[in-house]
Order: sequence, then C-alpha cells, then structure tokens
Amino acid sequence: MVDFAGWNMPVQFSGLVDEHTAVRQRAGLFDVSHMGEIRLRGDAALANVQRLTTNNAATLEIGQAQYTAMTRQSGGIVDDLLVHRVADDDYFLVVNAGTKDKDYDWICAHLEGDAVADDESSAWAQLAIQGPLSETILARVIDVDLASIRYYRFVLTEYGGAPAMIARTGYTGEDGFEVYLAPQHAEDLADRLMDAGTADGIVPAGLGARDTLRLEAGMLLYGSDMDDARTPIEAGIGRVVKTDKGEFIGRQALLKQRASGSDDRVVGIEISGRGIPRHGYGVLTADGQPIGTVTSGTFGPTLRKGIGFACISADHAIVGTEVAVEIRGRAIPATVVETPFYRRQG
Repeated sequence: MVDFAGWNMPVQFSGLVDEHTAVRQRAGLFDVSHMGEIRLRGDAALANVQRLTTNNAATLEIGQAQYTAMTRQSGGIVDDLLVHRVADDDYFLVVNAGTKDKDYDWICAHLEGDAVADDESSAWAQLAIQGPLSETILARVIDVDLASIRYYRFVLTEYGGAPAMIARTGYTGEDGFEVYLAPQHAEDLADRLMDAGTADGIVPAGLGARDTLRLEAGMLLYGSDMDDARTPIEAGIGRVVKTDKGEFIGRQALLKQRASGSDDRVVGIEISGRGIPRHGYGVLTADGQPIGTVTSGTFGPTLRKGIGFACISADHAIVGTEVAVEIRGRAIPATVVETPFYRRQG
C-alpha cells in the first residue's frame, strides 16, 4: 500500500504480472475511487465546457463521453479528463486525483453565465472492471443492458437504491466498465463482482498493473507524460484540440504552435534489446547526443519488452528513428514507434 494523492492505494495484490495478465485475458477489478468528479450544470453549462476544454463537447449526444484536456492561455495542460453529457444542461467531469482541487478552482475561476460547478468527489466511489470477460461478470450483478452501452457511452441507473452510472471507457486498452456509485455501497458491489467472477478468474488489481496496462495501451499519465508546461500538441494528444469549434482558453497559443511546430514531442519508444526505460532516464541520438527524457516507462508484460513515453526534440520524433536510452550508465538502443504499443483483438 502506498500514499497516492492522499489516498491509501494498493500497488499490487497477487502480483503485478498476474494482475496485468488477468485483465488482458479475463478480468480485473480496480478501486479507482480516488478519481475526482466535478458536476457542471446550468443553461450555460455547454458554453463553459466548450471554453474550458479543447475538444468539441457540442458533438456529444446525451449519454456519450469524451476524452479532452483543459489548457491555460499558454496552452499548457491543466489536466486531461473525461466529459460525460448527462443532459443538455448537465455535464459530469472525471478528473485526476492529484489535480482535483486545482481543477475545481480553475473551473470555478473561469465560469461565466448561468452555470454552477460542484465538486462531487466525496459523493462517488468508482469501481472499474476491465478485461474481455468484464461484461459477462458485471451482467451477473447489475441488471442493465450492458451490450447496448457502446464505447465511450454511459447509462444512469441505481445501485442500493442510490444513483449510479455505468460507463464503458477504461484506462487499460481492454473492454471494460466504470461503475460510479454511492461510497457506502462500493464494498458490497466489489464483493459481489469478485464472487460473480471467481469461476472466470477475476482478480483484484492495483496501481502497478494499472500503470503497465495503460502504458501498453498508449495512454498518458498526467504529471509524468504531460503537465502545465506541456501542451496537448507536445504531449501527442493534438487530436483532442479542435481549434475550429470556436474560442477556448489556450486556443490562440495552440493555433500558433500548430502553425509553427513544436520543439519537443512526447513519443512512444521501444527498447531494442534488454533494459527498461524509467521516468527521468536520458534519451540520446544513435550517436550519443542528448535529445530528451523518458517521461514514463516499464516492462510490458504482454509485449515482453521495455516500452515507454519520452519527450524528445521534434526532429527526432519520427516513427522509425533509432535512438538510445541511458540505463545505468549504458546507452541501450531503442526505436521511436507508433502507439498504442498494444491493441486488443476484436
């Protein structure tokens, strides 16, 4: 157990590789109640979401979610988050645990018109069941037509007589669901899911497997791969920047960067031989010149090789470029590769 943004969080239960493999092949259950939930309501809710975030929330249907970012005027990332459209005047934002207070203050400071933001984090627990058997197991416990929930969609329901929400998003690269429910009912649901999935090999999973799974799936981690000093374009998530939707905080800086290009870019790297890239390790050209730093890395249990993200100079950020990572005083050959590193079948 470790402290994580003020929460007592499990690193592992049965073991990182065992938990990682269970999610890839069967199912794993994560308690991710540390995530923050912020509700934005009012007639001007959409207008505020549009001004606060880089993606185009106007395209969302009721019951649909969207990955996006909040940026400063400089273009630096305040946080990456999920926006759920509950109603025309009701948006449910899921933010990172370590930035929850900062995010809430940022949102409140920039609200305009008829809109109110509420920090509902203490009102919600969140359990994530991930893996190819997640739908089968969850269906044994919750009476909802899960098959009708498409990727990045959600439904409102109840659990234990209290409001609940089931979303099909995830942070592992596998199919899966997030169940948002009242905290007093979370332990009951966790127990029932574990009992319902015992025969199928479900396991409880911790932060260690969550990190290796998200890395293989090519998903960034705020505070490591991106932060206030790095723009979505530099972080490699420029796809969520919709400058044609109209004005939003940071738009002018991002338009300028798109036109002129960025000096650095976060890219996927794959170790060619033995070695594991770790946060803070130096990245070199093939002939030994410094060009950047590893932002996060691991040994991918599914891929059986060292993988990671690195922020390197843009002129070396082309897929296929041979680089090296400084690991314990040695320059270990690596290659800039496309992400995600792993893609599930089907």
